[in-house]
Amino acid sequence: MKYDVKNIGLAKKGALRIEWASNNMPVLNLIKQRFLKEKPLKGLKIAACLHVTTETGVLGGVLKAGGAEVFICASNPLSTQDDVAASLVRNSRISVFAIKGEDTKTYYSHIKSVLAAKPDITMDDGADLVSTIHQAPASAHPNIIGGTEETTTGVIRLRALAQEAKLRYPIIAVNDALTKHMFDNRYGTGQSTIDGIIRATNKLLAGADFVVCGYGWCGKGAAMRASGLGAKVIVVEVDSLRALEASMDGFRVMPIKEAAKIGDVFVTVTGDINVIRREHFQLMKDGAIVSNSGHFNVELDIAGLEKISIRKKQIRDFVDEYILKDGRKIYLLGEGRLINLAAAEGHPASVMDMSFANQALSAEYMAKNYKKLENQVYKVPDDIDKKIAALKLKSLGIKIDTLTSEQKKYLSSWEMGT
Repeated sequence: MKYDVKNIGLAKKGALRIEWASNNMPVLNLIKQRFLKEKPLKGLKIAACLHVTTETGVLGGVLKAGGAEVFICASNPLSTQDDVAASLVRNSRISVFAIKGEDTKTYYSHIKSVLAAKPDITMDDGADLVSTIHQAPASAHPNIIGGTEETTTGVIRLRALAQEAKLRYPIIAVNDALTKHMFDNRYGTGQSTIDGIIRATNKLLAGADFVVCGYGWCGKGAAMRASGLGAKVIVVEVDSLRALEASMDGFRVMPIKEAAKIGDVFVTVTGDINVIRREHFQLMKDGAIVSNSGHFNVELDIAGLEKISIRKKQIRDFVDEYILKDGRKIYLLGEGRLINLAAAEGHPASVMDMSFANQALSAEYMAKNYKKLENQVYKVPDDIDKKIAALKLKSLGIKIDTLTSEQKKYLSSWEMGT
C-alpha cells in the first residue's frame, strides 16, 4: 500500500483521536452499520481530497465499510493532522498522502498520487482534485462516474466548469445541502474560526472591533460567535440583501476601506479573491490582526502586504509579523490559509457528522444513479437531506410533531380561505 505521511509512529495517538470524534458522530455511525451489511460502494475506488482531520478519519472508515477502496490527500497544506493520517494508513489500511505544512509542489504531487489509483468517484473540498483532473486529457481518467464537492468555493468553480460545458462528469454539491451549510458553515465555521484566532494569538476579543468580510452562512457564524465573546462586529459585504440582514442582526455595516481604519481583527469568509488588498493594509492601525477562513488564501492580497513591508518574522506559531515602512505592525495568521484548521482543529465532530453523512450518502446515490445524470452540478436529493436531519434529531433525543391528516389536506388545497 502506497502512502506519504509525516510519521507513521503517530498512528496510536491518531486512533484515539478518531475514536473520540466517532463518539460524537452518531449519524455517520448509523450509516456505517448499514454500509457494512449492504456494501453499496463495493468494487469502487474513491479519491478524496479533504482536510485530513479526525472527522475525515471517521468518514474514511464509513466509505471503506461500504466496500470502497479509499485514497485520501489533503485539500489544504496546513490542515492535515499528522497523527490522523498515520492512523488511517496503519489501522484503517487507507492510502493517505498528506503532511501538515507541505509545500505547493508536494501538495499537488499528493493529488496526483490519489488520481494514480484510477478512481471511480471523486470527493472534493475546494475542487483542486477536480481542477487537476480537468487540466489533464479526458483519456487520463476514464473510470470516473461522478463526484461530490464540500465547499462554497468548490461549488463556484464547478458551476463555472458546467456553465462552459466542460464538466466531464456529474457532481453533487454537498455544500448546498441544508444539513451542511446551515449547520457546518454557520456553527462549525463560526466556532472553529474564533477558536483558531484565539489559539494563534491568545488575544481578548471582548471590546475589540472585529471585521467579518462576507455575510454568508460562514460569515454569520463568525459574526455571531465574535459578538458572543463581546467583540464589536463590523460586517463588510457586496450583496445588498446580506448587508441589510447583517444590519438588522445588530452589526455595523460599512465598506472595507472604512473598516480597515478601525478594525482590530479581520477575517475573510467570502470565497472570492483579494477581498483585503494592499490599499486596505495601508490603512490599518498598528497591531491589526488579519486572518482568513475561506477555503483559499487568495482572499488576502499577501503579495501586496509583502510589497509594503520592510521586514517579516514569525513571532508565534501561525502568526507572521509584517513591519511597514512607517513602523506599524500587521499580523497575518496561518499564512492566510484556513485559520480554523491551520491553528485549530476545524469543525467539531458533532456538526461534521451531518456534513460527512451527506458525503457518504451522496457517494452511494452517485454509485446507484450516475447513468441517469448529466455532466452537471446537482443538489443533494431532498430525501437524503431530510433523512440526515431526522437521524440527527433522533441522536439528540429530540422529538417533533407530525402533520395531522387535516393539516396535510389544508396545505395541499386552495379552496379554504378566511
